[in-house]
Amino acid sequence: MSYSVILAHPRPGSLNHALARAACAVLEERGEEVRFHDLYVEGFDPLLSEAEVSRDASLPSLVAAHCREIAEARGIVLVHPNWWGMPPAILAGWVDRVLRPGVAYEFLEGDGGEGVPRGMLKATAAVVVNTSNTAREREARVFGDPLERIWKDCVFGLCGVTNVRRRMFETVVTSDAATRRAWIAETEALVRETFATP
Repeated sequence: MSYSVILAHPRPGSLNHALARAACAVLEERGEEVRFHDLYVEGFDPLLSEAEVSRDASLPSLVAAHCREIAEARGIVLVHPNWWGMPPAILAGWVDRVLRPGVAYEFLEGDGGEGVPRGMLKATAAVVVNTSNTAREREARVFGDPLERIWKDCVFGLCGVTNVRRRMFETVVTSDAATRRAWIAETEALVRETFATP
């Protein structure tokens, strides 16, 4: 089983890219197979078409490959900035198209879609690493940290991944090189600890 690392940031050389590379390196140093996807480099189309809505829809090859990988992943790492309290549109579209019925969740027999689905992902844990230009205190006081709810409850919780660890690094716009190096080291430690081999 492999690990999936998904990056959603449009600027090459960004802090997000460094954080994603650090996560990959920790897993690769341990001899794990890592499936890394830079959604912007891949040109991942975030638009879910009507033709893909059906559970049995025929999927484009790129989407089908992402579905296969995420369904079998032992662990998942997501790296993205906090934009308007949400992930970038390209990552939201990845959720729409890849974490689909029959891949990430299913409804139990007799449930027409109104109930709580059963998660199907095999991942034992997920790590979400975010960057922000909003100070943590203001984020919590004014916005309530919506990304925490999105990933832990609305996405991974419904897909069967209950061990979700998240770290927000802020404030990026005023950070210096030493602080960014410390954030990279913290990401390495978080990935190492979360996916520690039994």
